[in-house]
Amino acid sequence: MTAAGKRSLPISTIQVSLPPGQKAPDAEEVCIALVGNPNAGKTTLFNALTGLRAKTANFPGTTIERRVGHTRLADQRVRLLDLPGLYSLASITPEERLAREVLLGQRSHQPQPQGVILLLDATTLERNLYLASQVLELGLPTVAALNMVDLAERSAIEIDLEKLEAELGCPVVPVVARTGRGLDILRQHLERMIDPAGSSLARASTEPFCDCSGCPYKARYDWAEEVGARCINGRTTAHGVKTDRIDAILTHRWVGVAAFLSVMFAVFALIFWVAQYPMQWIESGFGHMGSVVGRWVPPGDLRSLLVDGVIGGVGGVLVFLPQICILFFFLALLEDTGYLARAAFVMDRLMRRVGLPGRAFVPILSAHACAVPAIMSSRVIEDRRDRLVTILVLPLFSCSARIPVYAMITALLFPSRPVLAGMVFTGAYASGIVAALVMALVFKRSILPGESRPLVLELPSYKLPNLRTALLTSLDRARIFIKRAGTIILAVSILLWLLASFPRSEPPAAALALQAEAQELSAAGQLDGAEDLVREAKQLTAQGRLAQSFAGRAGRAIEPVLRPLGFDWQIGIGILSSFAAREVIVSTLAVVYGVGESATNEDPSPLYDSLRDAVRTDGTPVFTTATSVSLLIFYVLAMQCLSTQAVTRRETNSWKWPTFQLVYMTVLAYSVTFLVYQLLRAWSLG
Repeated sequence: MTAAGKRSLPISTIQVSLPPGQKAPDAEEVCIALVGNPNAGKTTLFNALTGLRAKTANFPGTTIERRVGHTRLADQRVRLLDLPGLYSLASITPEERLAREVLLGQRSHQPQPQGVILLLDATTLERNLYLASQVLELGLPTVAALNMVDLAERSAIEIDLEKLEAELGCPVVPVVARTGRGLDILRQHLERMIDPAGSSLARASTEPFCDCSGCPYKARYDWAEEVGARCINGRTTAHGVKTDRIDAILTHRWVGVAAFLSVMFAVFALIFWVAQYPMQWIESGFGHMGSVVGRWVPPGDLRSLLVDGVIGGVGGVLVFLPQICILFFFLALLEDTGYLARAAFVMDRLMRRVGLPGRAFVPILSAHACAVPAIMSSRVIEDRRDRLVTILVLPLFSCSARIPVYAMITALLFPSRPVLAGMVFTGAYASGIVAALVMALVFKRSILPGESRPLVLELPSYKLPNLRTALLTSLDRARIFIKRAGTIILAVSILLWLLASFPRSEPPAAALALQAEAQELSAAGQLDGAEDLVREAKQLTAQGRLAQSFAGRAGRAIEPVLRPLGFDWQIGIGILSSFAAREVIVSTLAVVYGVGESATNEDPSPLYDSLRDAVRTDGTPVFTTATSVSLLIFYVLAMQCLSTQAVTRRETNSWKWPTFQLVYMTVLAYSVTFLVYQLLRAWSLG
């Protein structure tokens, strides 16, 4: 940085009166919007300013995510709104259109911000200036935060801050959001941006930044290039020799793919190695909770509801919370380093060959969290054919709702073996990716022929990840998961308990016969034999009641269809229930097998023990290797999500495509699962 970067620059402001009829915002209502390019460090800066005082939700009426946090400026409580990462405000994509509407105060549920923090990446300043020109022309009070100046200094990039201030017409503050450098000065400028009197706002003086009478895109790019030439000295990019050498490996057409798979395998192995301890604590905690409730609440429907329905159902899902937190923690670290952009570049070559557009990589990344916002974000794909193919295959990518299912099955197959568990997890994710690419190729050569457009992507510079940002991201996702467990999963668990417990039925004849025999043995003094018969009679009674319940009847109705896949009627109940949310099958199995166990055990068994001990009517175990693997494959490929179907209907404006999506994914899941199960059985693994 030049000498100008070592001192605080004065703010040049004009006192601007508010429009007639518009009241000045109260101190509690002051809102500042944070705007910037993707990969510019916007999330890191947001977390640095707000800390844990942030909430994540969707903008009303959209599935575009927003983060809202609070901070204090000049003894005022200020709301900070983190807008989606943007390259422009041209309103081409849903994110661009929404950001422009928010900044102009055109959204009914979102008041217009009283100021803007314009985040600029010091290592790619010229690229950031295109968006900067559009934001500044809106006329809102603005402070520019020039982030990652440490990386710029190491790359011999010198930026004249005084000239840049003069060009932009607003204060420019050099910061390093990752370490907190310059944040105090940024806060001082933000405090001065908000007039303490509340009757007027300090507004940076602006004029049009470019002559847009011709091509507006060219004019803005020309302006950005001219400003960069006047304000930037030295290298204009942070990509040095070392970066180029690393990229030569990580973006290689073959080595890059192998590197990507290796990185993901390492992440999944670490997930199982690190998460096994907190998972055991959570499982033990819920088991102890169930035992306490079982001892204090008398036998009957209420105890069964609390132990089997609430504690068993919700606890069966929350046990996977550590794995979800660790997964998003590592993904945040990878994104912060700049590696995920390289992964997008590597996968783009393969995607275009099978008929997926390069711009689909952003929805694909989103799909690994949830298919619903991923399908919504496919609007960034301009070509209708490309967009439709992307929508049809997005549900095949493994979303976060599948993580509890994968973790449950992996724990059944390889308990306490993190390396093998990591391989299974990697295989599940890879299977979803392969299935999506294969189906995209099938669609390209059949119902949706055509070529896809390539991805244009600027690779961000490498940098050390911010642990605080990664931790906050994990906590944010944990909060969302816990909220889901406390609402949808709790409601479904209680409903399933009701369906699995009613209507009541009489004990089967075999159970009555065992009870009579037990009484005879007890009268003869053979107490040990009598206890065994009583325990077996209770087990038969519980299984008989479950089979005759509403849930049992539904499961038995579809069992003939599922039997070739290795599934029994109890797994069938789980498959039906998981249409509400995929991860509900875990709580369903906990409830279904818990109802069968509660009659014979004072202390409910942990989920894994119940599943490992589950047997069919002929006495053979349910969750053999073949059944476990086939259930994993089924949930990799099956739709099992009504929300995804609803958003597909909305985005395609027709029931034709969501119906086709459901049918082809169901047929694909059934066919592949059938082949896998039968092959494993032939190898004596069933």
